[in-house]
Amino acid sequence: MLLRESIRLDTGPGLLLTGGASDIPLSLDVVGIALAQARARAVRTHMTNQEPTLAATGAVAEVADEASAVDFEDPAASAAWAARRVAAGERFDVVLGVREMAQLATAEIAEALGLPGNPPAAVRRVRTKDACRAALAAAGFAQPAVRLCRDAGDAEEFLRDTAGPWVVKPRDAMGSEGVSLVDGPADLPRALAVLPDGKPFLIEEFVSGPEFSVEGVFLGGSPTVLAVTAKEKAEPPFFVEVGHVLPAEIPIEARADIERQVTAALTALDLRYGLFHVELWQTPDGIVLGEVHVRNGGGWIHRLLAHAIPGLEMFGLVYDDALGRPVDKPSAPVRGAATRFLTAGPGRLVAVEGWDRVLAHPSVLHAELTIAPGAVIRPLQSGGDRLGAVVVGADTPAEARTLARELADSVRFVVEAEGESQCAG
Repeated sequence: MLLRESIRLDTGPGLLLTGGASDIPLSLDVVGIALAQARARAVRTHMTNQEPTLAATGAVAEVADEASAVDFEDPAASAAWAARRVAAGERFDVVLGVREMAQLATAEIAEALGLPGNPPAAVRRVRTKDACRAALAAAGFAQPAVRLCRDAGDAEEFLRDTAGPWVVKPRDAMGSEGVSLVDGPADLPRALAVLPDGKPFLIEEFVSGPEFSVEGVFLGGSPTVLAVTAKEKAEPPFFVEVGHVLPAEIPIEARADIERQVTAALTALDLRYGLFHVELWQTPDGIVLGEVHVRNGGGWIHRLLAHAIPGLEMFGLVYDDALGRPVDKPSAPVRGAATRFLTAGPGRLVAVEGWDRVLAHPSVLHAELTIAPGAVIRPLQSGGDRLGAVVVGADTPAEARTLARELADSVRFVVEAEGESQCAG
């Protein structure tokens, strides 16, 4: 792909989209929408990404006015590159990143250029899970006990000092990768074996209760909640998300309590810019906050929001707010939407049946298969082991939840296991 490296001297406002997209459909869809909402506002766009990924995502890179190879995993270098572009005459008024690993570079660039953004120290804190837990606990929010471990010995010591069950997880990862339940010392070898690298890891007390996430945007430096999403997870020992419903079907009082705690937590963490996605549990003792992200939620939540809140342009809200343009507070959801992820037992995939019916259904907002016959289906241990997704819109959350499950269940994966063909829904 030809990178367009010329310096543009246009006088109109400019967006620097740091980190671009990864080469998966979800990321490409998010970035395509983010670029379209900028173009609709007459905002020029310059997208950066690591060179190999930029080449692999040429279709979306070509939508931007310019594209450059910049390594977002080197925040200081990213900020220096942006400063050189500005010194040469390019104009950036807004900087935004939609990928998790690009958030620190986004913050560093905003600070270097004097643009609206989150403090780099605050982004480092929320991206380091134990540091975020410590900060929330210090601010008075309920948090499970957690320990950073170098090896199995550290984890065994934590097990002796706390009540189980427990959760082992990477200190910094995504998509439920390496996250698993531990009931006792005998489970530790299995849990440590699925960690994605040899770095220090976390072990923390397991929190029991329904799980939710909160989707929102910062306006005028303050968090504004767009919706609360209900989550469904696969059975332990792993914690892979298998379904989302938006908005969550919970009482008004419960939603208000969730909103109060999340907005207070974001403020306490010194976050003030862009989008947010905060995970939490509702327990008999109250709300326990989980991971905090300064980006939009994954799992096609951006599509759920767009259906549930007609006319919502959440990236456009960020641009308008950063540019000082008038911004109307978004309305609450008036419709329902749901995602159901496709899964099947392990084996070699022979055929997929019923997919055409899913694609033909008028309420489907998006549907994708991420596996083809001949591929091997792995045990469900992380988000990358899911086989696809069905995203639907309806008049109510209950209708969306039911329809998404029915359509996902209508898909049959024929797999070979132990020499025999089997069907799995």
